[in-house]
Amino acid sequence: MSGKKLWWSVTAGVVAAAVAGVAGLGVLVQQHYDDLTHGPAYAVRAPSPALVPAEAEAGVDNAALATALSTLADDPALGTLHGRVTDTVTGETVWDLDSGAPLRPASATKILTAAAAILELGPDDVITTEVVAGNTPGTVVIRAAGDVWLTEEQLDRLAEEIGTADQVTIDTSVWDGDPFMPGWDPADVDAGYIAPLEPAMLHGARIGGTEGDVPRSHTPALDVARALADRVGAATVGLGPAPADAQVLAATQSPPLIDRLESMMIWSDNVMAEAVGHELAVHRGQPGSASAATQSTLDVLTGHGFDITGVTLADNSGLSTYNLIPPRVLDDVLHDAASDTPLRHLLATLPVAGGSGTLTDRYQDLPGRGWVRAKTGTLTGTSALAGVVTADSGRVYSFALLSNGSDILAARAALDRFASAIRDS
Repeated sequence: MSGKKLWWSVTAGVVAAAVAGVAGLGVLVQQHYDDLTHGPAYAVRAPSPALVPAEAEAGVDNAALATALSTLADDPALGTLHGRVTDTVTGETVWDLDSGAPLRPASATKILTAAAAILELGPDDVITTEVVAGNTPGTVVIRAAGDVWLTEEQLDRLAEEIGTADQVTIDTSVWDGDPFMPGWDPADVDAGYIAPLEPAMLHGARIGGTEGDVPRSHTPALDVARALADRVGAATVGLGPAPADAQVLAATQSPPLIDRLESMMIWSDNVMAEAVGHELAVHRGQPGSASAATQSTLDVLTGHGFDITGVTLADNSGLSTYNLIPPRVLDDVLHDAASDTPLRHLLATLPVAGGSGTLTDRYQDLPGRGWVRAKTGTLTGTSALAGVVTADSGRVYSFALLSNGSDILAARAALDRFASAIRDS
């Protein structure tokens, strides 16, 4: 059981016990005093609420915070910095530095991908991968649907339902187009950052591991077919279409979207991000291609009222050097997520400073540790940090910071100090 689930379980138990105790006391009181009568209770008119200046409420001083942030933004380690900080309670822009001008966002791009997926698909959406009967006896076909989260345990269950087969083929037609996005380096496959985009993968096409930046396969869909063939005793493996009206022999489902997004965001998995973008495009009746995936992301955000002026997306993960996003857009999405909308789910997917994912080893001696939740972004000369932070006053702020032309480690440290200053306010 996760810590979150345990916390809710304990809380539920305490609340239940308290309710039961109050109920028992109520029965005893009723038995002893049910014959007493009394007049109506005296009512006191509620006083008019006192006027409290917004800046003074709960010790909040946004003007002082803005001054402190402007000083930190002058750090040369940040290179060219654009960003914005917003008070999510009042909607006030607390600090702004060229937030309408786009910069390379790196993996902060995943915020837009995740937001569009939640809005369009819903947090409970799943991908169903079917295995159907082929046109010839003894042949089964995997109808790939975009699930790059497949596991050995799922293949074991599929094999149990199928029994034996002579040949396994896999139909990858749900996605089309170039398996590499604009601005990608094929060498990053062996480095573990990407894999050729095919709509079925075991553990994101990782070789020799189930997580992290280990080398990835150059033939992820065929790997899935081979793994199933080994389990059903098939000697032949290949690519091929599934009959349109074929009998479904077995099926398996991906984890819910919100779980997949958490895996994607916590460790900044590029393959997962591209799979989510493709899933979004297919759901909207578009081709399962790179261009359709990025356009669908932008269309969904526009349809929900977000101003995407200045955004250029070449991929959904942020690995492409061609991506450009104004920090204003990222902050708009995060502010909306903090305002109790359907996007609230987005905040739960973000790494915690000093506690999880790509922020595990950061904020070790900074006040933002444990209070900042943010998506990181890293490319050569690019560092990004965008998320939310709860200030010492209790006020929640959203923020988006993009640093270009900077040294990665130095910029990270400066960004962490910046976010920690919000916590200190």
